[in-house]
Amino acid sequence: MAVVTLMPEAAEQLEVLNNPIHGRVLKWLVRLTKWPGVSGATPLSGQLAGRYRLRTGDYRLQFHVESENVIVEKIGHRDKFYDE
Repeated sequence: MAVVTLMPEAAEQLEVLNNPIHGRVLKWLVRLTKWPGVSGATPLSGQLAGRYRLRTGDYRLQFHVESENVIVEKIGHRDKFYDE
């Protein structure tokens, strides 16, 4: 079972989400404890190689994996989600 950690930026982004989206993201975080048996996680490419994303509707969650730890880096709407 993996340990899920939110980076400070992701924790702040989680707190400002409206209730329905906030609930969906909390479900993602629970699902991530079952890594690598998480369906729907897509590996990213280019500058984001080594990271993954989960999506539901217009919202995304970006994370990477370090041994048994899943580190959530970013949570937000798809608009400008991948902009640096």
